[in-house]
Amino acid sequence: MKTLELLIKHLSRLPGIGQKSASRLAYYLIGSDNEYNRQLAHAIETIQEVISPCSICNSFSESDPCEVCSDSLRDTSLMCVVEQPQDVLTIGNSGAYNGLFHVLGGALSPLNGIGPQDLDFKKLISRIEEGNFKEIIIATNPTEEGDTTAMYLRHLLKEKQLKITRIASGLPIGGDLEYADKITLSRALRSRVSYND
Repeated sequence: MKTLELLIKHLSRLPGIGQKSASRLAYYLIGSDNEYNRQLAHAIETIQEVISPCSICNSFSESDPCEVCSDSLRDTSLMCVVEQPQDVLTIGNSGAYNGLFHVLGGALSPLNGIGPQDLDFKKLISRIEEGNFKEIIIATNPTEEGDTTAMYLRHLLKEKQLKITRIASGLPIGGDLEYADKITLSRALRSRVSYND
């Protein structure tokens, strides 16, 4: 069963997919109809030919500029800076944001050899200087690397006449305090909002 083993090996290279999950997926595909498998194979085979980074914001798109950058109904005074293209989709799907985006392509991580030269800060600064932005929202992940990137961005933009904000982090809606870890709880306390407004 070399073909099956090869498929499991390739599937297990996907993020978040271990050997067991890859095996389950492989057996699912064996049991699926041929048309589904052909469509899946075609989608995988052509994805890099069809989808590429937007020349303006770096998000993945089938068109250039992408749908967000070319949408005239968006608020062009707002820019949300994210780490990865999938973050654009996540924030966009929330329905709570209608501004523009900029994808850095990762987060600063000196331990992993990722410095400012490895991320797209230069294009970000250029866009800010050429645009009419009033607020830059830093939406990097609430990790050590994301926080480092947020602090670096704040330092880069401190001379600009802009409102610089960072998305709040803390307890999820419906979560119980007793199950929150110390880091999440301390973030929630630091990101608290006033009820006096």
